[in-house]
Amino acid sequence: MSQNQVSQNHTSQDLPHKETMKAVVYEGNGILRLEERPIPHLMTPRDAVVRVTLTTICSSDIHILHGAVPRAVPGTILGHEFVGIVEEAGSEVTRVKPGDRVAVNVETFCGECFYCQRGYVNNCTDEHGGWALGCRIDGGQSEYVRIPFADNGLTPIPDSVTDEAALFTGDILSTGYWGAGLAEIGEGGTAAVIGAGPTGLCTMMCARLYHPGKLIAIDTSQERLELAKRRGLADYTLNPRNENVLERVLELTSGRGADSVLEVAGGKDTFQMAWQIARPNAVVCVVALYEEPQVLPLPAMYGKNLIFKTGGVDANSCSEILKLIEEGKLDTGCLITHRTDLAHILEAYEIFEKQADHVIKYAITI
Repeated sequence: MSQNQVSQNHTSQDLPHKETMKAVVYEGNGILRLEERPIPHLMTPRDAVVRVTLTTICSSDIHILHGAVPRAVPGTILGHEFVGIVEEAGSEVTRVKPGDRVAVNVETFCGECFYCQRGYVNNCTDEHGGWALGCRIDGGQSEYVRIPFADNGLTPIPDSVTDEAALFTGDILSTGYWGAGLAEIGEGGTAAVIGAGPTGLCTMMCARLYHPGKLIAIDTSQERLELAKRRGLADYTLNPRNENVLERVLELTSGRGADSVLEVAGGKDTFQMAWQIARPNAVVCVVALYEEPQVLPLPAMYGKNLIFKTGGVDANSCSEILKLIEEGKLDTGCLITHRTDLAHILEAYEIFEKQADHVIKYAITI
């Protein structure tokens, strides 16, 4: 590709003059370092370079560190959940321009292949398609990041929406929004969400948009269950450490089971719990990322006629999500329990991984 082909149709007035930046790098074998890395530049006319203003740590970053994401490439800058300001835009980028505040999509996608044309952007066939940022290509736990297919991967943030309010748009809110849509939640029905971590809480928020008659939250953390109840995200909370979840769900549903089950925990026994608490002919939506293989015991579930739908997220609804945030219909403020800066992010990783100090999510200023 010639230099002219990568020329910009927009130029920022504040392009960085330094050559390197701070970045969190996954070195493989559970090793994470804060390093100096070269500032990225445009590589194709469809790229943009974003100056990151706020980022966070996701449980998927922990999965990468544990070796549970085989496609993750050692030497990659982590981070796929962040917001920032466009610094440079390639000549074929038309939807954003330098100076725009943007939410960044967890996935990069070409918008043209068989899957993208059908909305299945997680399965984009481009070599950098799907979940690439912070996994296979450099992500946003850094000062700057290059975004491929910027017209698809960047969404302008409304002026009335703060960076913190928009922070989770491109990943865990997209995941909750996608999962709630897949689960066929009927108005007045019963939805059960297994997992009250950050993604589970976002899933409850999005499930509420469908007006279920009962929303049941299930988790082993009583503190997070109480948060879900206090914020109106759940009508009933069940803790497997204290009660028989299957019996309680049956009691709450006239002996039938939940109409829609969203499995967002990814624990040792949570997949089994999901299909067990579902009523016959229910939808079980598996949102979670598991670190170990799961068993599908077909003889035991025979006759339940369940519909299973599985991840990963097709994160192509950022515009709709930001509109719901702007309208006050989605509010993730309760998720941000900790704040720090990039210089202290390794300490934040340790706290987040151990779920210490009552942490739910970090807001990390760059």
